[in-house]
Amino acid sequence: MFTIYGFYKFKKIKFLKKYKFLFQEEIFKNNIRGTIILSEEGINGTVAGKEDNINHIIKKIKKKFKFKDFDSKNISQCSFQPFHKGKIKIKKEVVPLGLKINSKNRKLNKYVSGKSWNKLILDKETLVIDARKPFEYDVGTFKNAINPKIKNFRDFPKYLKKINKTKPVAMFCTGGIRCEKASIFLKRKGFKNVFQLKGGILNYLNKTKKKDSLWKGECFVFDNRISLKHKLKQGTYSVCSGCRAPFAIKEIKSYKYEEGVSCARCYDTLSNSQKTRFRMRQNQINLAKKAGRKHKFQKEF
Repeated sequence: MFTIYGFYKFKKIKFLKKYKFLFQEEIFKNNIRGTIILSEEGINGTVAGKEDNINHIIKKIKKKFKFKDFDSKNISQCSFQPFHKGKIKIKKEVVPLGLKINSKNRKLNKYVSGKSWNKLILDKETLVIDARKPFEYDVGTFKNAINPKIKNFRDFPKYLKKINKTKPVAMFCTGGIRCEKASIFLKRKGFKNVFQLKGGILNYLNKTKKKDSLWKGECFVFDNRISLKHKLKQGTYSVCSGCRAPFAIKEIKSYKYEEGVSCARCYDTLSNSQKTRFRMRQNQINLAKKAGRKHKFQKEF
């Protein structure tokens, strides 16, 4: 069984290259996979490995950066390793929005969770915004939520500028980090009633009983689990090898679905040469399976 640990912490960090090499060595030594992003404004990541190894790396992060706990974290279990490799990346921002965050402006953010969140988003006056990408929204979202339909989070401000400043705004994303910045952006633009879901969708699904939940569908995650349900149990979605978009298992019945090649969404847009190339790749995967070997593109789930 593997432990998956998602986290973020906004804190001033110096000597990024030094820490990149240090933690790259640590995750390699402890057989941990996933991605950790280092920035001058903080740290963000999701890692997976055996429980003892994950506990070790988390303690190391807290000790090196001198803090007691993360701003947000979520922990789940999986029967397989959901990441292909371990990476440490250095970026200008932990989430690209062209807006630097610090403890002072972050204190202005209003966090809501559980029953309070349910009450907020059921209010007809509240504008409920799903701050994720369209394909994430299609897999599952909250009741009454709308999606800006933007491809890159850095374009989010263009959408936010169109919002009515007098309406209460309730925002949410997978783990909460995208909304941290979006909330501050709106405050700077004069919005008074901006709320964000504390800990994001993952913490809501983990802590809210299904009978009390206003979540519809499943939650897309950026690893080989593809989607999660309540209590962070693995969902029913898969990913098309042709277009890399998530699709529901029922879509396999479509004549446009071909394992390793296409799904109903991309069948008509892929060229014949692409389909031929993808079929060759899938054939290599099938041959590796028969020989009892693992192919580098083989899905572990």
